[in-house]
Amino acid sequence: MTARIYVGTYAKYTSGSIAGAWLDLEDYSDKADFLAACAELHKDEADPEFMYQDYEGFPETYYSESSVPDELWAWLALDDDDRELLQVYLEHVNQEGAIDAAREAFAGKGYRTEADWAAEWLEETGGLSGVPEHLQNYIDFEAYARDARLGGDVVFVRHDGDLWVFYNR
Repeated sequence: MTARIYVGTYAKYTSGSIAGAWLDLEDYSDKADFLAACAELHKDEADPEFMYQDYEGFPETYYSESSVPDELWAWLALDDDDRELLQVYLEHVNQEGAIDAAREAFAGKGYRTEADWAAEWLEETGGLSGVPEHLQNYIDFEAYARDARLGGDVVFVRHDGDLWVFYNR
């Protein structure tokens, strides 16, 4: 989905009009270029006070009716995978996080269940190395994952049908 904002003005709104237009943010090289386009759109006003009446295609944390934060432009500069990662992180883990924090906390995705994560995590970290193979089927991976979640060690997020896992650091 394309990141875009519907741009009107407060003057038009208070006079009963929502006249404006959807502007695709990826059409602009930076925030200054975007604001210049907003000014051109509303050149019928001497000093337009922009009103961002709706948005889509980017995390809600970057939306404000009265301003466009610099962080939105940093988000736009990310590739699609990092945008998705940051969006999931902001919506479910830390609303004020940044891409570096999201990358550091990210523990994987594509799991069907929390137990699948626990089994893979214990295998990869060597947590099962001391358990004889014939006894590994008796480990309650679901309980282990539940304890990790309830203990605050991890956050599990269901996104687009996959289970995403973030360390809670």
